[in-house]
Amino acid sequence: MALVGECRGEEGISLFVATNGNDAWSGRLPEPDASGNDGPFATLQRARDAIRQLRHGGALPKGGVVVELAGGIYQLSQPLQLDGQDSGSEDAPIVYRGRKGAEVRLVGGKLVTGWQPVTDPAVLARLDEAARGHVLQADLKAQGAADLGEMKPGATWAQSEPGLELFFQDRPMTLARWPNEGFTQIVDLLGPTPVDIRGTKGCREGIFTYEGDRPKRWIGAKDIMLHGYWFWDWADQRLKVESIDTEKRVITLEPEPQHAYGFRKGQWYYAYNLLAELDQPGEWYLDRQTSILYFWPPGPIETGKPMISLLPNLVVMNDVSFVTLRNMTLETCRGTAVTIAGGVSNRVAACVIRNTGGWAVSLSGKHSGVIGCDLYNLAEGGVSMSGGDRRTLTPAGLYVDNCHLHRFGRWNPICKPGVQVDGVGNRVTHNLFHDAPHMAVMWGGNDHTFEFNEFHSVVYGANDAGIMYAGYNPAMRGHLIRYNYFHHVYGHEGRGCNGVYLDDMFCSATIFGNIFYQVPRAAFIGGGHDNVVENNVFVDCRPALHVDARMMGWASASVPIMKQRLEEVPYKDEPWRSRYPQLLTYLDGNYAQPRGNLVARNICWGGKWDEVEASAKPGVTFTDNLIDQDPHFVDAAHQDFQLREDSPAWKLGFERIPIEKIGLYASDDRASWPVRHEVRPQPNAPAAAKGK
Repeated sequence: MALVGECRGEEGISLFVATNGNDAWSGRLPEPDASGNDGPFATLQRARDAIRQLRHGGALPKGGVVVELAGGIYQLSQPLQLDGQDSGSEDAPIVYRGRKGAEVRLVGGKLVTGWQPVTDPAVLARLDEAARGHVLQADLKAQGAADLGEMKPGATWAQSEPGLELFFQDRPMTLARWPNEGFTQIVDLLGPTPVDIRGTKGCREGIFTYEGDRPKRWIGAKDIMLHGYWFWDWADQRLKVESIDTEKRVITLEPEPQHAYGFRKGQWYYAYNLLAELDQPGEWYLDRQTSILYFWPPGPIETGKPMISLLPNLVVMNDVSFVTLRNMTLETCRGTAVTIAGGVSNRVAACVIRNTGGWAVSLSGKHSGVIGCDLYNLAEGGVSMSGGDRRTLTPAGLYVDNCHLHRFGRWNPICKPGVQVDGVGNRVTHNLFHDAPHMAVMWGGNDHTFEFNEFHSVVYGANDAGIMYAGYNPAMRGHLIRYNYFHHVYGHEGRGCNGVYLDDMFCSATIFGNIFYQVPRAAFIGGGHDNVVENNVFVDCRPALHVDARMMGWASASVPIMKQRLEEVPYKDEPWRSRYPQLLTYLDGNYAQPRGNLVARNICWGGKWDEVEASAKPGVTFTDNLIDQDPHFVDAAHQDFQLREDSPAWKLGFERIPIEKIGLYASDDRASWPVRHEVRPQPNAPAAAKGK
């Protein structure tokens, strides 16, 4: 049936989609009519095509088009693909939204049915005795799931794709592994080629010994994988086992790929993709040769909605403008759920994005953003956004605002932050980040703003890492980190980490008006120039401030690299010379020494104040800091670090921090409210360090 849309003045046109709809209907009714001859569409693709039909008949009506989805689970057979012809305009936007009060789920996977007890004697013999009688099996091929994905190692560190995954009760399940929690360690190295990285020694090849006899259970297993932090705690990689000598207790990894930095005694890893280790509720294993999925469900299989991921993406928008996705749950895909590439003024608002095999959102273009969304259980990061022109310093105006980001980096834990920012003039505001193994924010480019965010319980899987991280470029300038609350962060096994981590000569970030509570190395300047640490509150931080002169020592090889990075941009031309006048003299004299750093009017109470390398001190100006003097907080015992009227900090020129504005806020664009979250308890650090 052809579309017969109706225009209602500035209200525009409404189209409807429902799980009981029909793509042969008009899509103009929210429910099927009594005759059964008309009603809503069945698919988003049909609604998209109806809008295209409208456009071919002329401009969209003022007020635009709303595509409303009724409640239900929409198992997509393909991603929703939008391109330039699917754009709205400023006075005629297009909105795809879930019906108010309904649960609308766009799923890139398939519900798995037909579960049966395991009866094959060979399989039962491989299962742990405790698992027999609890593990169920399902034939995926019989249910039409032909593409099972490949279980393969990461091409390099921090890169691997999970392929097909299993979700139950809306949570990712665990591919059968050992140990069930935490890691085991490399006992000794047997590789013939030594490696020495600035005095840290290891070997090139993945050949090493282990402790105990657990791998005897794995004899005959196919495609055994190891996930390890093989040399540094910031460079994990998933690698495939070539052989295991259970008599000599030696594991040999496949020769390609190998870890870029090599392997080191005492580093940590776990084994996974093992049927024999399916020994507790929530674990699963897929036999790719038989297409049989084995699963020990942590609840009744009938009500848990077991689902496997199949599609690479859910929504892909290329060069689209004025389109909004609103009030939907987007879940269960093998890659990034929503990709917005190019275009202007697109939004993902009040959505839940979860259970992805990649990122939640990839965002570029101008003046587009992610607002009020809950993003969690993400194999990689939350939002990756990049836009703007660095040569002309033209801002993009992209944003992530009022979002709740947690449990990201669950498959690739390193360098997969809650938000990654590049380009020029983008902002990250009023978000809540927690429960992630590595950094919460990673950025590069110029002139970004990070303000009114709350961070806690992140960086629990690494030590040489930061809550916010940027590094290795003197020309990526103009960043403002203001009015954020960083708290309860301790690093891997409580061994410490960093707060705002300006790594490897990063320059010209302003850290102003933030609160740091129980954050080690809270403000970290790694040899850079022209950074400002001003008007911050540091409580129980050890230390509050770190400044070093690494390019004068162990990082001296970076001296020509910094010059090269600077000369890659037109820093002598406008608008660069006016925007960043310090760059005109950056190369003067000994630029390996940090210069122009200002530390002013900060409060440090408890913990330790500074850790400043002697050769870095000439490049740091300290002014009016209140150190180890009671600042008269309103209620420090309950973490209210606002200052009382009698605080001695006011006389030093300290400016009030608008604490009441930090974090999430109630809004029609919030996916959920109120938002509840808890801090992770502080771990007890072992006596001896495992390494960097």
